[in-house]
Amino acid sequence: MVVLSQPALNQFLLLKPCKSTPLFTGIPVVDLTHPDAKNLIVEACRDYGFFKLVNHGVPLELVANLENEALRFFKKPQSEKDRAGPPDPFGYGSKRIGPNGDVGWVEYLLLNTNPDVISPKSLSIFRENPHHFRAVVENYITAVKKMCYVVLELMAEGLGIAQRNSLSRLLKDEKSDSCFRMNHYPPCPEVPALNRNLVGFGEHTDPQIISVLRSNSTSGLQICLTDGTWVSVPPDQTSFFINVGDALQVMTNGRFKSVKHRVLADTTKSRLSMIYFGGPALSEKIAPLPSVMLKGEESLYKEFTWLEYKKAAYTSRLADNRLAPFQKSAAD
Repeated sequence: MVVLSQPALNQFLLLKPCKSTPLFTGIPVVDLTHPDAKNLIVEACRDYGFFKLVNHGVPLELVANLENEALRFFKKPQSEKDRAGPPDPFGYGSKRIGPNGDVGWVEYLLLNTNPDVISPKSLSIFRENPHHFRAVVENYITAVKKMCYVVLELMAEGLGIAQRNSLSRLLKDEKSDSCFRMNHYPPCPEVPALNRNLVGFGEHTDPQIISVLRSNSTSGLQICLTDGTWVSVPPDQTSFFINVGDALQVMTNGRFKSVKHRVLADTTKSRLSMIYFGGPALSEKIAPLPSVMLKGEESLYKEFTWLEYKKAAYTSRLADNRLAPFQKSAAD
């Protein structure tokens, strides 16, 4: 096993040992077919900003097909993978996360979910893969989108919003600015002398409305509870995990919290995760929904477009509080 030198490791984020943090057993589980799913979703989003979704209706064959194609790509020689990079922001990236100096023990593919907008980098990925990678990706994304619409419509019902499609319509919009990311975390070098955990992906919140995560059976994902405690999420390769994003926190006027999360690298096993980020059209105005607000309730946030927030989010560091500049002060 490769052992990195101290200088080589300096570019990566090292955490104090997590003392074999036990897997957290309190993650809310929502059965999408349960009669009370709408209220269970709202409760989970309010208390954790995160939940596990079971009986989701996405065929596991689609999941397995995509995982196989993704691993086939990530196992290619580095020179071949590099042809699909550097990301623009779509395409292949390695170690560097965003433009502002964040790095992690990760390589990834970022794709646009709009089949009419395929970036040149994405085309190079699909063209070089003889196993119908593009079709497999599109079949998976189509199924996950349908599931996501159901979740958002149940969420709207649970919030008491009269228009059931108030949230789902934003993702159904043909100009929806959604994206799809596949993260591969290779086994990381042992660092026995340092006795530290190497970060695969640093702590952050997701800027979009909602994120739908699926990962293999390797642990590593951690979420931050409301009291600031980091807990490890038990992996479940047959289920999906749903994250509240920053935009949804604003739209619910803080009732739902955008969950802070991170990924720790594993010294022996690789981890593969696939995330659909559901975002609105760039011109969409983001503000608390009037139907969620109580009479006389003040908005906690200034109104902004998704484009304005996206630009601000992607020029910040991962761990920054991206919503801070958009929060209203007492003087506003």
